[in-house]
Amino acid sequence: MRPKVTYQGVATVYKAGVGDGACSYGPSGDMMIAAMNTTDYETSRACGAYVLVRTASGASVTVRITNECPLPCAPGQLDLSEQAFAKLVPVSTGRIAITWSLLSPATAGTISIRYKTGSSPYWCGIQAIGHRNPLARLEVRAGGGWRQLARTDYNYFLSPDGSGCGGAIRLTDIYGEQLTVNGIALRPEVVQSTRVQFARH
Repeated sequence: MRPKVTYQGVATVYKAGVGDGACSYGPSGDMMIAAMNTTDYETSRACGAYVLVRTASGASVTVRITNECPLPCAPGQLDLSEQAFAKLVPVSTGRIAITWSLLSPATAGTISIRYKTGSSPYWCGIQAIGHRNPLARLEVRAGGGWRQLARTDYNYFLSPDGSGCGGAIRLTDIYGEQLTVNGIALRPEVVQSTRVQFARH
């Protein structure tokens, strides 16, 4: 998913329940959400991205990516929550042609960090929540330098040997901006706020 690129595809509709999905964010307070096709999901790189969806008639809706739409979802396809789909056309329509593009919205709070269940000084999974722009990488301070963690398809970054767990975290967005976060305790399943947010583009 690249900035300033307009993608073409179709929008379909699904019952999103409480809004949880493959991105592992948990229930969504705002049901303007969507599932991204596997190709553009890119092993969870699309998670948290804000996307502007448009129809040929001019209707539009902004959604946040919280889920993955597996095959037969095609490249360019978005599976919208019923609430979001209804902003474009009646839900009974089921499928429409769309274009969509990445947004860097004005209304975003600060980023939060969550350690995965089971995290310890010997193994941890780290998740960033509420980032304005898609994340390109997450690194931890280890051995006097920064170590990039591997990203999972369920949107956690893993340190399999525990290096860096509980220490400083560096986030980089797709525009190349880097934010360093200190003081995040190694407390599994607790969403901990930071004071930082990526710049708007």
